[in-house]
Amino acid sequence: MRNIIHNKNFYLVLLLDFFLIVAAYFLAYLLRFEGQIPIKEWKSLTDTLPYIVPFKLSVFMFFGLYKGMWRYTSLVDLFNILKGTIISSGIVMIAILFIYRFEGFPRSVFVLDWILTSFFIAGVRVAIRLLLSERERGLKFLFQNPFSKRRTIRPQKRLLIIGAGDAGEKMLREIRDNPRLNYEVVGFLDDDPKKRGMRIHGVTVLGSVSRIHDMAYRDEMDEILIAVPSASAKQMRRIIEACEATGLKSRTTPGIGELIDGKISFKTVREVSFEDLLGRDPVNLDMKSIGNYLADKVVLVSGAGGSIGTELCRQIALFQPKNLILLDKTENSLFHIEMEFRQRFPNIFVTSVLGDVKYRSYLNKHFAYYRPQVVFHAAAYKHVPIVELNPWEAVFNNILGTKNIVEMSHKFGIERFIMISTDKAVRPSSVMGATKRVAEMITSCYASNPSRFVSVRFGNVIGSEGSVVHLFKKQIERFGPVTVTHPEITRYFMTVPESCKLILQAGALGEGGEIFILDMGTPIKILDMARDLIRRSGFKPDVDIEIKFIGLRPGEKLHEELITEGEGIVRTPYDKIFVLKGDTFDLNWLYGKIEELVKLANEQDAEGIKSKLKEILPEYQPFDLNHSKSSPNQ
Repeated sequence: MRNIIHNKNFYLVLLLDFFLIVAAYFLAYLLRFEGQIPIKEWKSLTDTLPYIVPFKLSVFMFFGLYKGMWRYTSLVDLFNILKGTIISSGIVMIAILFIYRFEGFPRSVFVLDWILTSFFIAGVRVAIRLLLSERERGLKFLFQNPFSKRRTIRPQKRLLIIGAGDAGEKMLREIRDNPRLNYEVVGFLDDDPKKRGMRIHGVTVLGSVSRIHDMAYRDEMDEILIAVPSASAKQMRRIIEACEATGLKSRTTPGIGELIDGKISFKTVREVSFEDLLGRDPVNLDMKSIGNYLADKVVLVSGAGGSIGTELCRQIALFQPKNLILLDKTENSLFHIEMEFRQRFPNIFVTSVLGDVKYRSYLNKHFAYYRPQVVFHAAAYKHVPIVELNPWEAVFNNILGTKNIVEMSHKFGIERFIMISTDKAVRPSSVMGATKRVAEMITSCYASNPSRFVSVRFGNVIGSEGSVVHLFKKQIERFGPVTVTHPEITRYFMTVPESCKLILQAGALGEGGEIFILDMGTPIKILDMARDLIRRSGFKPDVDIEIKFIGLRPGEKLHEELITEGEGIVRTPYDKIFVLKGDTFDLNWLYGKIEELVKLANEQDAEGIKSKLKEILPEYQPFDLNHSKSSPNQ
């Protein structure tokens, strides 16, 4: 109340209501006596007016009529006005009945006074709201010709709203009330036949959602807003597919009640922790020993813009290297990681190098200039189906690129070289896995070198760019279906931070020629992971979100392995890390085969590449295309 009294607008409003009450009372008498108020009735008017006005103002204050912001006058405020006028007029009539028994007071005057007071008090507030809401739009509504169909100013964007319910009405009201939203709502679409042809704030419900394609082009829509928060996942999927078919930008909005309740965030799908999906404790490694070979050293990371490379650089930065060289062939990725590091690690000297490891002369120039002491080789093509269709690129990047960077590391006498490998290199069935196995062989050929060359082999990285979890999340955001290749397919998983800790730890442990492996626990069934992710996103598997089996893709196995039978695996001082002493290979023989592979890659001879990989790796079983055609549903 103290804040209201100190507000200068309060007195202006009070004064305005004072004149409105007086005018209503006077007009009620004027109407009752048809413009000629008798002297006797005029005396009754003047005698009662000093009491009626302050009393009504007090009642209005009691009902909070002076606490509201007129810009936001709503039905609640109008209802309070109605209550205030009814109660104040009613009490006045009862008082006059008991005091004067209505002798000399026409009863109709008080009925007219109540009607006029309600109309004046409410009308002024509604008028002020309209004036304030349209002020920034130049009061266009006062000067527009209601019969003219020509638009004088075309809004920036024309919007179609799907859903003619409460959510759609709120969106329309917000667009009109907010001058910064330069939209014109052209119409609504709703599947309820009772709403067709009806209007919401002057905007027509044009038809059902099935008409969206015609409406989008006939009325030249720019964007579509989906305002159906109560729709089921199947209904939403149908609406989203219809919107995507138009090619227009579309957005969806949750229900305001759901946001307030905390059931969902502004994203339709809840955020899910990757660690929760794994169902096991993350691996914590001894990071202290790692600093001994990273602190104050020149460290080069190839593939620095990828998921593994980026996280690896973040963890390396914690050990204060002398210079952290970020090598990547993707300009955009390199730009983003450099900007992140300049903000997060301003005291670390960072050098961004845009280039490709398959160019030997390029690597030679940069190794000679920067003189790296530690190299982490994470640059590789990793997506099995894509690599299977483009095997020559895997030869250039995964094999030739590794050969080049290994040779440069050897030539310039680096201290440690850590090559990032994969479980798909074990008994490979894909070109990607086979090329990574050859990369392991190249690295192991330098085991007797004074420098320490090691490989790190691990399974799928959950949460990395392009991983199955990202695919599932995008499919859930579109309300399905979630696609799984096979009901029995399993994979090993680890988080990005886990994998990078393993890589750093391997650098500390390696003596040369080893392949380090993390104990990744029990393989996880992809179908179970999909169902768990759907549940954690707030939906029911196979009810809200469909799970669809699409068959194994080229080069995929049902089950992955981390070691080949017969490989001698031994423990390390760290519980979760194992090591294989890699076999040594004849370097001249291997390089001869690689030359033949590169020649086949230059000719883009896919079958020849696979045959040559089979010569190098007898355990390699190229993917059988006929086998891939039999899906789990057949």
